[in-house]
Parts: sequence; C-alpha cells; structure tokens
Amino acid sequence: MNEISVRRARPGDLDALLELYGELVQEQAAAAAEERDAVALVLERILAEPTRHLLVAELQGRVIGTLDVVIVANLTHHGMPWAIIENVVVAAEARRSGAGRALFGRVLEIAEEAGCYKVQLLSGKHRLQAHTFYRSVGLDALAEGFKVYLDG
Repeated sequence: MNEISVRRARPGDLDALLELYGELVQEQAAAAAEERDAVALVLERILAEPTRHLLVAELQGRVIGTLDVVIVANLTHHGMPWAIIENVVVAAEARRSGAGRALFGRVLEIAEEAGCYKVQLLSGKHRLQAHTFYRSVGLDALAEGFKVYLDG
C-alpha cells in the first residue's frame, strides 16, 4: 500500500521544497549555486521557529507536497491564537493522491492542539481548482482577502 505520511520538514528537504515552490509560482525557484548557503540558512531559521510548522507530505520516501503554517498569538477572542497557512503545493504528478488532504488534516490537528480559534489562508482568485480542494477539506470562503507586495 502507498501510504502518505506527513512530518515536519528537515534541512535535507531543501531541494524538494525548492522544486515544489517552483511549481507553485510557476517559475524557477531553485537557488543558484552562489545562493545555496543563504537559502539553507533561511530554512534553518524557519525550522527553528517554535510557532511555525513547515510540513511535508511523503510517499515512498519522496517529498510530494508541502505547506507552511504559523500559529499567531492574539489579544482578541479571549487570547486564543489563530493559524495562517501559506505556500501550499503538491507536485503535479501527485495531485489527487491524498497528500493535500493529509497535510490539511495535520494542520488542523496542530491548530487544535495550539488552541487556535481559526485557521485561514489566502489563495489567488484564479486558483479555482485549489479553491475546490480547500472547500473539500472544510475551509469556507468567508472573507475578501487583501494583500500588497512590497519591494525588497
């Protein structure tokens, strides 16, 4: 049986993560040789953040999906934190394998364990297939999202 497992990312997952992010942004996200050390340091910082969970889905020892969730401290809702999900991607050849469902299942467990009152994510309006998937795992489109990209 081909069972998908979900775990926290490790430093050795860097190449697989960059490959997945390349699919997400539909451009080459792999670091150039001269950037490799800097990118590896960023990954180490991410992995060291106690309220951040960079997750990967594996099938037969191969990373096929990822998402990043941050638990955010909060002064409203009786001090209950909330969670935000970012950088969700499953490799094109692994879609419909259950990897995304497994990742979201783990995210909801993490959020519940942290006492979060909500889990949210932003998704580009053009990503209609992704929106169908998000609804299938229990997320609802309840708000209008806004963002601005900063130079830098």
